[in-house]
Amino acid sequence: MHPQELKKILSSGLLSFPLTDFDANGDFNAKTYADRLDWLAPYGASALFAAGGTGEFFSLTSSEYSSVIKVAVDTCRGKVPILAGAGGPTRVAIAYAQEAERLGADGILLLPHYLTEASQDGLIAHIEEVCKSVSFGVVVYNRGICRLTANSLEILAARCPNLIGFKDGIGDIELMVSIWRRLGDRLTYLGGLPTAEVYAAAYKALGVPVYSSAVFNFVPKLAMDFYHAVAKDDHATTNRLIDEFFLPYLDIRNRKSGYAVSIVKAGARLVGHSAGPVRAPLTDLTAAEDEMLRELIVKQGAQ
Repeated sequence: MHPQELKKILSSGLLSFPLTDFDANGDFNAKTYADRLDWLAPYGASALFAAGGTGEFFSLTSSEYSSVIKVAVDTCRGKVPILAGAGGPTRVAIAYAQEAERLGADGILLLPHYLTEASQDGLIAHIEEVCKSVSFGVVVYNRGICRLTANSLEILAARCPNLIGFKDGIGDIELMVSIWRRLGDRLTYLGGLPTAEVYAAAYKALGVPVYSSAVFNFVPKLAMDFYHAVAKDDHATTNRLIDEFFLPYLDIRNRKSGYAVSIVKAGARLVGHSAGPVRAPLTDLTAAEDEMLRELIVKQGAQ
């Protein structure tokens, strides 16, 4: 897929990032992962991010990564575009990006490089090297230790034609406004804060109507209903769902670090689409927290 075609697709609709399935021994389960993608595809997400943050990219070996991306591409071909997660040190990120391109993914979400701090010049060099190593589209994820300024992003946009998107996982409104005003429609902009629905209306007002939904993994109808309500400025629906579902959901998610992934895996299991346990250093929800989440899901009705 040409980068500009992918950019157009990412400019509207709801995005999501499927969980990565592990079996009882913690090994990748290709069969249930393919089943998960088949289940989610008809609900209408514009694109899926395979092996992203919620897909536990950080815990995958290189061979597991290849398996995850291959299953995602083969299962979703002709149904929904697949962007692969890629990240880590520059040469490692390049290897992941090139592998994703080889396997037929439509682009990558470039995750942070991890651990070491870096100057803006260093971040520019890192992202530029990854972009120039592939020909498909790249979306950069501004999160953690990768915090690009508007000036840095402008330099990258000039140097890297296949840099098509900017996903914000920081929530700095001043920075988001400055980037939007500086870059305009050169990039597509995605909301990427954990449980992005809570921020969706505010980001839409900033000119960022697209976001990625974690809860799409277990309440896909609710996720799509909420997205369409935000798009139509249906405040009655969005306010009701925030009060009835998202705020209580956040109360559970915020109990422990790492629960942003764990709670999604719990939700998938509770609706009959288990992706297995999370991998260390993450921890699964307790039985009591499972029950709290179950009650929230049941209140939302059939999906």
